Amino acid sequence: MTLLAPSRLAPLFGAAAAAATPTRTGRVARVVGLEVGVGGVDAAVGDVLEIATGGPEPLQAEVVALGDGTLSCTPLGPMTGIRVGAPVVATGGPLRVPVGPQLLGRVLDGLGRPLDGGPDLDGLPTAVVDGVAPHPLLRARVDRPVSLGVRAVDTMTPIGRGQRMGIFAGSGVGKSSLLSMIARGTEAQVSVVALVGERGREVREFLENDLGPEGLARSVVVIATSDQPPMVRLRAAFVATRIAEEFRDAGADVVLMMDSLTRVAMAQREVGLSSGEPPTTKGYPPSTFALLPRLLERAGPGERGSITGLYTVLVDGDDHNEPIADAARSILDGHLVLTRRLATAGHFPSIDVLDSISRVAGAVTTPQQKAAAGELRRLLAAYRDAKDLIEIGAYAAGTNPDVDRAVALMPHADAFLRQAMHDVTPAPLAWEQLQALVTGG
Repeated sequence: MTLLAPSRLAPLFGAAAAAATPTRTGRVARVVGLEVGVGGVDAAVGDVLEIATGGPEPLQAEVVALGDGTLSCTPLGPMTGIRVGAPVVATGGPLRVPVGPQLLGRVLDGLGRPLDGGPDLDGLPTAVVDGVAPHPLLRARVDRPVSLGVRAVDTMTPIGRGQRMGIFAGSGVGKSSLLSMIARGTEAQVSVVALVGERGREVREFLENDLGPEGLARSVVVIATSDQPPMVRLRAAFVATRIAEEFRDAGADVVLMMDSLTRVAMAQREVGLSSGEPPTTKGYPPSTFALLPRLLERAGPGERGSITGLYTVLVDGDDHNEPIADAARSILDGHLVLTRRLATAGHFPSIDVLDSISRVAGAVTTPQQKAAAGELRRLLAAYRDAKDLIEIGAYAAGTNPDVDRAVALMPHADAFLRQAMHDVTPAPLAWEQLQALVTGG
């Protein structure tokens, strides 16, 4: 008879004890709006429950608040079929998602399940969705540029590996189109794309026209369209971030593109209000403003790899000081401002370079590059200040040398800052073109 070592016996006893533990079944106590009240289940905030609906599959719901003997849950799927008194079982933990390099080229839904008809992901390792931001003293510094293939970004607002950048614009101004350009032109090893609250018809266009087969092969795409429940839209942002974190921890440089951060905040607003939180500014509950740093701080450089985060922010009524835009701007490491004035004039990408800023530009550019970008900014600012006089013919040539030079340079500067959607310009070439522009070469 062979005796097993204690180290091998412990897991067996643990598994046997878990199997012998009776399953505690609770009941649905109430259903109000987006909230499902559950009693008789022992679970913590963030845990996932399974609710019997009478169909072949139970409905999953996440615990978002605790009350006197009841749990307030938000469903992760359609609520059709839920009844008061329906059985509820705890899964024993929070939502977990598959991670690893096998996800490259795959399209997932907001809960990390395959959406592309490909093989299942049952054999992959999984991780809890709610990760932890890297320790602030163990993060690497942002000191290397990342090329995105867009001239106006790579030169006028250069982005570093591990930077978190916001793309601020109103509706229909070109945020998603700019993100599509970056998805094709970035030099990052891995791209993780989260489409949160987007129109369903745009998903296939993005995958086939914008990413294409080559772009998709080095990307992971997470999709939660606008018709999905708010918790699914909310979780999609965390699923994409968790997948990007796994690549970063393996030493890869990742670009995480999220469209849009505003719709993530809107989903949190729906969840918070349905669970009884008080509304504050623009109806957003306090949890929304606590959520933003918890999500955004998880991107950035780690001890080895990096996550360069690009988050679109839909400004309400073109007001760049509305609550979500203002809160995001204070957390992020810079912002690209897209204006309707440029978009309606056919200027693409519609980036207002004078209102856009990268907080790490000085750390990722050479003195020569910094001087060239600063010179173009100075001339663009001089032209903007005198634009009204120039357009009505009241400006006299020779009055201001900077304005004179800006007037002569504007057609060339405008051509440099414009770029077709399928035109990818490597960063070294973009810097050469900028240098030739400002020196008259």
